[in-house]
Amino acid sequence: MNETTVCVVGNVATQPVFRESASGPSARFRLAVTSRYWDREKNAWVDGHTNFFTVWARRALATHVGASLAVGDPVLVQGRLKVRTEQRDGQNWASADLDASAIGHDLARGTSAFRRAPRPETPGSAPVPRAEARPEPVWETEPPGEPAADHGPRTGPQPVAAGVT
Repeated sequence: MNETTVCVVGNVATQPVFRESASGPSARFRLAVTSRYWDREKNAWVDGHTNFFTVWARRALATHVGASLAVGDPVLVQGRLKVRTEQRDGQNWASADLDASAIGHDLARGTSAFRRAPRPETPGSAPVPRAEARPEPVWETEPPGEPAADHGPRTGPQPVAAGVT
């Protein structure tokens, strides 16, 4: 399928509207994306044109949008771009919609606290136990001149010292 998938960075421009329908929950909000550029004459950053997108979220994403986003929040939205043109009252209108597959706060401009949503249990299903926690691998290299620490058994091919058989 040929679809235009984009990732857009901007700010929530309108309060998200949540709807529950027969086909499932949905939410929508407007996203403002303003380009910025360096003006050498003013020696300052200047705001350029602002594009507005209508972002649509469905199912669990819609529920989380309603609980997580507010006007002014900096966000990233990934999804399918749909541009529509129509004629109203003799004028041509264009609109751009994003059918979101993922939405998140822009951590380059602030912090966010993630809370995992509980999974809805279906009748007759037992909770799935979490996998045993594995120790975190040691990624640091040893400082020069210090003996290498033993980080446990290695997996995969082992190096062979020169001249040793």
